[in-house]
Amino acid sequence: MPVQHTSGERLAMERRTIEVIPDAERHGTPRSQFTLWFGANMQITAIVDGALSVVFGADALWAIPALLIGNALGGLVMALHSAQGPRLGVPQMISSRAQFGVHGAVLPLVLVILMYLGFAATGSVLAGQALSELLHLDSTRLGILLFGALTAVVAVTGYRLIHAAGRVATVVGVLGLGYLLVRVFTQYDVGAHVGTQGFDAATFLLAVGLGAGWQLTFGPYVADYSRYLPRHTSTRATFWSTFAGSVIGSQWAMTLGALTAAVAGKAFLTDQVGFLGELAGPAVLALLVYLVIVVGKLTVNCLNAYGGFMSILTTVTAFDGRSRISAAARAAYIIGFTAVSVGIALAASADFLNNFKNFVLLILMVFTPWSAINLVDYYLVSRERVDIPALYDPEGRYGRWNLTALTCYVVGVAVQIPFLATKLYTGALTKKLDGADISWIVGLAVTAAVYWLWVRRTADPPAETVYPAGTGTGTGTADRVTSPVG
Repeated sequence: MPVQHTSGERLAMERRTIEVIPDAERHGTPRSQFTLWFGANMQITAIVDGALSVVFGADALWAIPALLIGNALGGLVMALHSAQGPRLGVPQMISSRAQFGVHGAVLPLVLVILMYLGFAATGSVLAGQALSELLHLDSTRLGILLFGALTAVVAVTGYRLIHAAGRVATVVGVLGLGYLLVRVFTQYDVGAHVGTQGFDAATFLLAVGLGAGWQLTFGPYVADYSRYLPRHTSTRATFWSTFAGSVIGSQWAMTLGALTAAVAGKAFLTDQVGFLGELAGPAVLALLVYLVIVVGKLTVNCLNAYGGFMSILTTVTAFDGRSRISAAARAAYIIGFTAVSVGIALAASADFLNNFKNFVLLILMVFTPWSAINLVDYYLVSRERVDIPALYDPEGRYGRWNLTALTCYVVGVAVQIPFLATKLYTGALTKKLDGADISWIVGLAVTAAVYWLWVRRTADPPAETVYPAGTGTGTGTADRVTSPVG
């Protein structure tokens, strides 16, 4: 049975890293996934993501439903990853060793680490601006440094404090972003700025891609925050709690962003944080909005720092065989990652919106095939049966390199190139589609089909899920348990 934790223990520094979470340390309910992901999405970067759909040509009347479609489609994939956490009790990228091999999983891991750095840096820029306004600092750079220090403290403390931050961000986000949404309608003639353009397929699909890309980028670390749930937690409950929290939170924020960009134009584009402060009204309310921005960004930035640390550790331990490290080493990894992201934020380009759009679409390109392979293998090929000790053993069932998965991954990235629409490159087929970017749809479908057809007759999953000895299901060299359906 999961143990009960006192309030002091809930805020104690986390001891576990990439090893399996024993049953005795499992706790919580799927509801925690809703508040974490709702709070992590009710924040200014999601507002900017929604605004991009209008900035780059879509009418808000079409952008908002397009964003919803993208969030829902990407959220389905993201929540399917989350549902793996309670069953396996390991971080998301450790479980991907079952598809790519212990060493092979490092290839997407390098890209995951770069993604975390990118999102942490862009978030630090916006949060640093808000913190500078909140504390009346003379320099945004100082705000960025302070926000980085705060991020490191929460991320080093770990899992429970991050979930607590998510609960706070949920309440703060509902109040703050709800208030701002009301202010948009009371301060502007929204009807005069929405519905002025007809439907355009290219910009509609861009908005769908922005919503889907936002959700899919959570895939490589979403199970990190469900792995402490009791092993027999309902798969369906975990899925729907994660899906609802992430999709509702992101759509709320993106809708605010799309409407704000539509009514405010250049006033929002030149200073997103400052504009939201002015939109709030009186100085006291503006300060509260800055606080909302900082709290929301703190939650998701801690996810990035924590996930970045876990990904770096997963990469390193693939070659040295460790499954755990000391508390001091853990803190050093997190602080080092945060310091690098802060350094990037301090040197960030002024062309924030355009670079952010291209960053999101590029990340979507490289993570769509990874998600397709992981989900097809886990749910359709292995049918939720995993040899968990072998995830840490290069000589075990999954080996060092899985050339089949790696080949499918490369194919999945390559087939998207003709369909890309970014500042750096526009694919030949994209031009024939009048600029519509459907690369992520092609990548998801092709990778899933190729991997399933290739692997389904050659895969050799265990008859039952195998757990390391001593994790709570029995005794011996390994514990075996038939995976239940939630």
